[in-house]
Amino acid sequence: MSKKRILIFDDDTAILEVITIIFEENGYEVKISETSHDIIEKVADYQPDVILMDNWIPKIGGVEATKLLKSTEEFKHIPVIYVTANNDIVALASEAKADDYVSKPFNLDDLEIMVAKHIKEQV
Repeated sequence: MSKKRILIFDDDTAILEVITIIFEENGYEVKISETSHDIIEKVADYQPDVILMDNWIPKIGGVEATKLLKSTEEFKHIPVIYVTANNDIVALASEAKADDYVSKPFNLDDLEIMVAKHIKEQV
């Protein structure tokens, strides 16, 4: 069975390192991007099973990047989990049409459960 792929859009290297280690230990393949304007190309290249999207991601931001993905027929089925420290997380995630959201700072166990849930639902 091939590894499940996670694509993470975030420019916080400390967070990225932790998430990458945790998910790789759990048998996922992890790819990271520190910009979001090229989301369609990145997703097309990598074909992730799930995407973690930070709100404050350079160039176009999480909301715009997620909207772009969700308006693309080929990729709109890929679950996007919106990640932000912003108080308006519910509104932002809904505006972006994200499938789920988690607040920063987050509990890694919660994040893992959420990712696993979305990957299962896809099968």
